Amino acid sequence: MAFSRTSTLVLAVTSLVTGISASLETCASNSALSCQSSSTSPTCCYNYPGGALLQTQFWDTDPSTGPTDSWTIHGLWPDNCDGTYQSSCDSSRAYTNITDILEAQDRTELLSYMQQYWLDINGDDESFWAHEWGKHGTCINTITPSCYTSYTPQEEVGDFFQKVVDLFKGLDTYKALSDAGITPSSSKTYSLSKIQSALSTLHDGAEVYLGCDNGSLNEVWYFFNVAGNAIDGQYVASDTLTTSSCPSSGIKYVPKSSS
Repeated sequence: MAFSRTSTLVLAVTSLVTGISASLETCASNSALSCQSSSTSPTCCYNYPGGALLQTQFWDTDPSTGPTDSWTIHGLWPDNCDGTYQSSCDSSRAYTNITDILEAQDRTELLSYMQQYWLDINGDDESFWAHEWGKHGTCINTITPSCYTSYTPQEEVGDFFQKVVDLFKGLDTYKALSDAGITPSSSKTYSLSKIQSALSTLHDGAEVYLGCDNGSLNEVWYFFNVAGNAIDGQYVASDTLTTSSCPSSGIKYVPKSSS
């Protein structure tokens, strides 16, 4: 996939969302776009080395998780601009009590949303959230404690989960597919190009990663480059850095169980 292509339309949603920290270091409006600058040094306003940020989603059907008319959240992953990535970058901040942290920050509305749309296939949501934070969240350099001007312990955890949810709300995969005539079915199949076209339209023309399991669609990754920090920076849609695992045709989009 051509990495050099980036969208000219900025996804700027954080300014509309309550609950996001106001104490992160302020970044200039002309901050360099991650993965597109000659700079090779991380700063609180430049995401590096994980400069590409992926909002990833699941379509789980065995067992089914989440509403029957919505995909669910997988996470927000930093990628090294080339398909590789760091993981589990700070064991001292690999918190496992995510619910307690969000409740202590009075983010009950966020937590309620996560309980509906950020679900573990085995029913252990708390461990899933802790895994996503510890493996991926701790590797986002622009939300380390040193990037806060007035840091409250674990503040970056709440900011991370709020940002993931905020991005997810702006990427309604189910609706984008449905609008293109792609709906869950026990008998119909779809082509990779048709699915890609529908989701690229949602993602400002940028190609997404599509994941399949035994020919059934079950994952989508939306890639972004970011100007500024990962919480209140400007997200710009960019092409996938990873080749789809789906076949070119005959892709199943299995309905979720309503039970």
